[in-house]
Amino acid sequence: MTKNVCILTSVHSQSDTRIFYKECKTLADAGYDLSLIVQHEKDEVIDGVRILGIAKPRNRRERMLQTTKLVYERALECDADIYHFHDPELIPVGLRLKKRGKKVIYDVHEDVPRQILSKPWIPASMRNMISWPIEKFENYAAKRFDYIVTATPFIRDRFLKINEQTVDVNNYPLSSELYIPEMDWNHKERTICYVGGISQVRGINEMVEAIALTRYPLLLAGGFSTPLERDAVIQKKGWDQVIELGQVDRNGVKEVLSRSMAGLVILNPIPNYLDALPVKMFEYMAAGIPVIASRFPLWEEIVEGNQCGICVDPLNIYEIADAISWIMDNPEQAKNMGENGRRAVEEKYNWETEGKKLFAVYEKILR
Repeated sequence: MTKNVCILTSVHSQSDTRIFYKECKTLADAGYDLSLIVQHEKDEVIDGVRILGIAKPRNRRERMLQTTKLVYERALECDADIYHFHDPELIPVGLRLKKRGKKVIYDVHEDVPRQILSKPWIPASMRNMISWPIEKFENYAAKRFDYIVTATPFIRDRFLKINEQTVDVNNYPLSSELYIPEMDWNHKERTICYVGGISQVRGINEMVEAIALTRYPLLLAGGFSTPLERDAVIQKKGWDQVIELGQVDRNGVKEVLSRSMAGLVILNPIPNYLDALPVKMFEYMAAGIPVIASRFPLWEEIVEGNQCGICVDPLNIYEIADAISWIMDNPEQAKNMGENGRRAVEEKYNWETEGKKLFAVYEKILR
């Protein structure tokens, strides 16, 4: 029985946490002959994964037209038995591979039709017109793929109506990656952190305005969606309390979390976020620090249900500031919250459990 697998992405980087550090390494460690087609400067082997590099596009248009073509050409070179792709723009590639008799898995990270409704680079008047045909095409293609793997139960439920071979493999953290055993809480800095992509809808305006209402610094690790968004934010009162770290690697993320008293995940209440499971929330929990999160029903169930943080109105800077101040004023209770979150990750919100679900999908397809 062959175990020749090719994973494809035209959007994500070689070091993407879900694709490389979780899925690729899980499958490679299980003995699969694994290739990853990805934007990369050269072909090489990294941690047992064969990297097949494609040129980085100059813009979104080139990526949609030229990069997807390169991905398909490199996919044919692999002649794999299972192809596992990660980006909606690669759906036509997946369909072409199906026509060649290959087994194909579509890994759905986001509810794309709902995501389009809040894309800032798409004119608001056109969003519904674009969302509807994309959903129709995605549904048409999903019926034809051998398996649909989704990053959340909410997305799973959508695709189960289309293809019964659908499973959620949640983007939970590797339980041991970000945790420092016997962490000395008394030596933590009196600071709050945010780790991840930075944009208006992810709450950057509210974070900066809220931190201005406190006397504490904000560690900001990640990249802005656009230079214009950064230009607007740095004019706000509170920016002088921000320590901007830029993009950091996984060791850098671990260092930021070890320094911080709590982590922010105050995404705006847009349709694509209400039922999302943001990896940063679980990474904060995995690192043993409290979470200050948007008051969405699903997130309340996780955060307050596990007594590992505080939920707030993500658009109310006074609530956010009060939560930050409470964490700082109550370090012993904050430490207990962090320990509760860490325990929840060890028991249920971890990649080790989710990786077994992914492995079962592969074994089922091969049988």
